[in-house]
Amino acid sequence: MTEIIVVTSGKGGVGKTTTSASLATGLAQAGKKVAVIDFDVGLRNLDLIMGCERRVVYDFVNVIQGEATLKQALIKDKRNDKLFVLAASQTRDKDALTQEGVEKVLDELKKEGFDYVVCDSPAGIEKGAHLAMYFADHAMVVVNPEVSSVRDSDRILGLLASKTRHAEGGQATVKQHLLLTRYNPVRVEAGEMLSVKDVEDILGLPVVGVIPESENVLAASNAGEPVILDAQSMAGQAYADAVARVLGEERPLRFLEVPKKGLFKRMFGG
Repeated sequence: MTEIIVVTSGKGGVGKTTTSASLATGLAQAGKKVAVIDFDVGLRNLDLIMGCERRVVYDFVNVIQGEATLKQALIKDKRNDKLFVLAASQTRDKDALTQEGVEKVLDELKKEGFDYVVCDSPAGIEKGAHLAMYFADHAMVVVNPEVSSVRDSDRILGLLASKTRHAEGGQATVKQHLLLTRYNPVRVEAGEMLSVKDVEDILGLPVVGVIPESENVLAASNAGEPVILDAQSMAGQAYADAVARVLGEERPLRFLEVPKKGLFKRMFGG
């Protein structure tokens, strides 16, 4: 059965697209057939992070409006033949997305035997964000450890509980996962940033992953590679842990503590 995961947040710039790319890639690495869809019409970015921007011929809106078939628009990932990308349109208005059109595309993906569909949502609560979450079975709410991001995400949790097909149909609520990004234990220790426990207490959800602040994230994005593929980086390892937890595996949270200095650094500074 196909499971639909929306990656969402109340605030822009928290790492949703980076998360969507790494989540989809990690699920495909685990042997699942995965499609990842960019819902941010007019501001296409997912294809850049996935490294397939030059291969976009048809997009999500083309499929919704019957200008191309789903098979024509899906781009197979060059690194994993179980992973496919459906890019957003850069030239259309957000009103080009309709609930009926989105449902049609998702139904086609289910018929094609996809295990997971990852929906990369625009920030906030406008139409594209609502449509990205409406059909979801799971929601990964991406939050930075700062008050404004957490406050805005609280609003998203309210919408997930009331404005989805699950909620309207009286079904079980959308399963919610909290992903904390750009976490810096040095700043947490200094009182400049919320701790994991602070965020969990405010939003009332346990975290499924904590992604440390890392230059590797930007470097991977610029290279057109999801950072989860950088197995040497802490961010890549943290995303791999989060994917494993989504799949039901138990793993301890890592990268929450300030790294201890070695003997040499304690003796000579630095």
